[in-house]
Amino acid sequence: MTIVHHWLAEPLPPDVKNALARLAAAPGVRRIAVMPDVHLAEHVCVGTVVGVADRLYPQAVGGDIGCGIATVRLLGNRDLLDERAATAVLRELAARVPALRHRERQPLAPLELSDPTLARHCHRDLQFELGTLGRGNHFLELQADDEGGLWLMVHSGSRALGPAMRDHHLRIATPVGKGLRALPVDGPGVDYLRDHEVAVVFARDNRRTIATTAAEVFAEVLGIAIDWSTWHDVVHNFVRAEAHGGESLWVHRKGAASARVGESGAIPGSMGSWSFHVEGRGEAAALCSSSHGAGRRLPRGEAMRTISTRDLERELSAVFWQRENANALRDEAPRAYKDIGAVMRAQRDLVRIIRRLRPVLAFKGA
Repeated sequence: MTIVHHWLAEPLPPDVKNALARLAAAPGVRRIAVMPDVHLAEHVCVGTVVGVADRLYPQAVGGDIGCGIATVRLLGNRDLLDERAATAVLRELAARVPALRHRERQPLAPLELSDPTLARHCHRDLQFELGTLGRGNHFLELQADDEGGLWLMVHSGSRALGPAMRDHHLRIATPVGKGLRALPVDGPGVDYLRDHEVAVVFARDNRRTIATTAAEVFAEVLGIAIDWSTWHDVVHNFVRAEAHGGESLWVHRKGAASARVGESGAIPGSMGSWSFHVEGRGEAAALCSSSHGAGRRLPRGEAMRTISTRDLERELSAVFWQRENANALRDEAPRAYKDIGAVMRAQRDLVRIIRRLRPVLAFKGA
């Protein structure tokens, strides 16, 4: 029988309960840890950690393989950012960190993937996507800690590579019921794991490239540098072999971060709420994991129907942001996300808070 543990900030909706029950009944699934930012997604909910004995479930990692959060300290303080400076920073970021594609190719070594056709297809796209943010909840933020010190936080992933890779391997995978498909670890799963690592590395490189471009903007506009010695990168869509409860498992994290004892992490809130730097507590029942953020409260379609631009502007009154894109960003309004305070309280035995940060400037692809 599958062991399931929950850390919840609010009661589970029926559709999330049903999705978790389907997953718990899937072949090879031994343990599930449900994070407080859990919300419905196709086949496997975001905010779910799954320990599997003998196979891999690409849907339990998701399409944006390697997506994560990077953080780094800036050698400056909150007082440097006034309306004029923020406007200039946002303008330069919009020009240099596109949501989808650069106009010119970026240097990129050929990809070594299990399928040559897949490698050529992805390499063609990624030459234009290295250093791009992506849309949805991906972001670049300047944040201030309680002492007024500035930090950069970047949330982005593997761009076109992850979805193409997931779809390729799902075509090979074996149906196991309820819409789920699995790969034997000692068969096609070998190729998935190798390709997965390429996506994780590219996603990390993408975040570093975005941060490097942002550093150039901060130097030019604000006259401040980045302390690269503080760089930290946390992946929250991935799978790896781990031992839990005396059992060797393939632990899949979809919208969940590793939180082993003393492991550094970063948990963002929303465009208008706190984010946190944390340290893992190594909770065994949670498969040594934590949430990856606040988690959506409203599906995107419902958020666009019910949240007005005026609502968004009111909720972001203390943040510099792209007001010209207000209509397109309504589904990213703070009220579309769960209360990050409740999420952090629900996982107080999973992580210890090291630092809290308030958004000062938020830049999103639109």
